[in-house]
Amino acid sequence: MMETLVDDFGRRIRYVRLSVTDRCDFRCVYCMSEEMTFLPRDEVLSLEEIALLARAFVELGVEKIRLTGGEPLVRRDIGTLVEEIGALEGLKDFSMTTNGSGLVKHAARLKAAGMSRLNISLDSLDPERFKALTRTGELAKVIAGIRAARDEGFRIKLNAVVLKGRNDHEVVELVEFARQEGLDISFIEEMPLGEVSDHGREETFCSSDDVQARIEERYPLIPTLEDSLGPARYFRMADSESRVGFISPHSHNFCSTCNRVRVTVEGRLLLCLGNEHSLDLREIMRRYPDDIEPLKAAIIDAMHLKPERHHFTTNGDVQIVRFMNMTGG
Repeated sequence: MMETLVDDFGRRIRYVRLSVTDRCDFRCVYCMSEEMTFLPRDEVLSLEEIALLARAFVELGVEKIRLTGGEPLVRRDIGTLVEEIGALEGLKDFSMTTNGSGLVKHAARLKAAGMSRLNISLDSLDPERFKALTRTGELAKVIAGIRAARDEGFRIKLNAVVLKGRNDHEVVELVEFARQEGLDISFIEEMPLGEVSDHGREETFCSSDDVQARIEERYPLIPTLEDSLGPARYFRMADSESRVGFISPHSHNFCSTCNRVRVTVEGRLLLCLGNEHSLDLREIMRRYPDDIEPLKAAIIDAMHLKPERHHFTTNGDVQIVRFMNMTGG
């Protein structure tokens, strides 16, 4: 019988996010510093180790795997990894978070390998503002990637991190783009991970309630009970198939229903995005390279480390020093 992962608060872990790289071709202002030092190659999990992790989690009852980064599509031979994970029996939902810049090249192979959904970051529809927020990104390339993935049959959700005074005035325009393209969209409150120099987080914080109020001036939102196993609360609009979601780590804490863990690209199992509770799985895999059972046993034991909740603040304090690119989206 398949084992399941349950923490000390009775929450069943059904969803794991696996980071495949800390590198990215963008330098988004809320995610990382403009000048980054990335991990040495020997500290990064091999593709074989990431595939082994995926297999271990599925054998422990995980139903959903999302590949994250950095930007996963900059990882060499990412298609091979996707094919291996996509073939795992028992995996019900296989997806990726991406900035979209590599999708024109990779979308067809990802779909053929068994991936069904994509989360694509899109914080602005203004080319100059997009460049300012991503520092290196080209909006036209991302839009082309979104459309290439849509044409391959992916179910797509756009993710927009809302920063007051930077892109909050584009919220309705982003909803309209999602409606026109037949996509879902989620708006995310910025998380206080890593010291950023581009802006003061206490000045740019924009709550989901404020975003929702702005959208409802144009499009009334109807609450739903739809669940993607993630943290978003979803709403629908009467005249569109597109869903609008809100991910609100500050204003609507979702810890009581958290069913997720993350593995960083250096193999640290993070039991909570907003805490440092973790376990080194890389060391276990490299100590027992031919035996999956010690890895599974360590993951089961680590469930005792999962805290009840995180404690983010909106006053600019940084509770966690690691950047988002070290953690995965």
